[in-house]
Amino acid sequence: MAEKKSLGKEFTKGLIKENPVLRLVLGTCPTLAVTTSVTNAIGMGVAATIVLVCSNIVISLLRKVIPSKVRIPAYIVVIAAFVTIVQMLVKAFVPALDTALGAFLPLIVVNCIILGRAEAFASKNTVLYSAVDGLGMGVGFTAALCMMGTVREILGAGTFLAGIQDLLVLFGDNVFGGWNGLDFNNALSTIGLQPITIFILPAGGFFVFGILMATANRIAEGRGKPKAELGCTSCPMAGHCNKNKDEKCEGTDKEATA
Repeated sequence: MAEKKSLGKEFTKGLIKENPVLRLVLGTCPTLAVTTSVTNAIGMGVAATIVLVCSNIVISLLRKVIPSKVRIPAYIVVIAAFVTIVQMLVKAFVPALDTALGAFLPLIVVNCIILGRAEAFASKNTVLYSAVDGLGMGVGFTAALCMMGTVREILGAGTFLAGIQDLLVLFGDNVFGGWNGLDFNNALSTIGLQPITIFILPAGGFFVFGILMATANRIAEGRGKPKAELGCTSCPMAGHCNKNKDEKCEGTDKEATA
């Protein structure tokens, strides 16, 4: 029973407590780039989750084999292998999603969420816990993308889940009866309104991201937890960073001199 409870905590921490986007402030580049629609957000989230889970499993299996000095290059090779597999599958079966995500799909290789979980968790824990950690972080990442995508798509394009059939092509040609999302543009035009285009532009992405971060910080403060902040404190590799080590050594030298 204790193991199940621990596994549950490892999964749920990625959803709220340690959400990679809203709490750890990681993976902000794809978060801002692909959330112009919910469909793209789901596609990116699922792809990143698959890579997270698979790379965590392999790195956990090899954690006692990979030499410490070459662990980061080894992790990148493992991650790159799974990203390549995912990209090839997306190109073959969901070409519309591959076109929509563009360069951000192969750039999952350098997504700091995946490398961070490999270094901070998978390299120190068993396969089962590493897989659950990767799944939880992936679901949390996908949820954050979908929240941003929902706000930006509805306000910026006047649609919701537009093009969802392109994502569900693997399940058939007429999933949900061929429903392909909602379009509010006709309803808006009848009352003399139109979508706020800036929300699907980079400036709108930063604005929505800031609002979500502020909301997450307020919720965290209400629960007595520290705010999410940019910098080394949010980085899962802070303990292994040469910058932090140098600053620590410098601080120690100054204290000794004093």
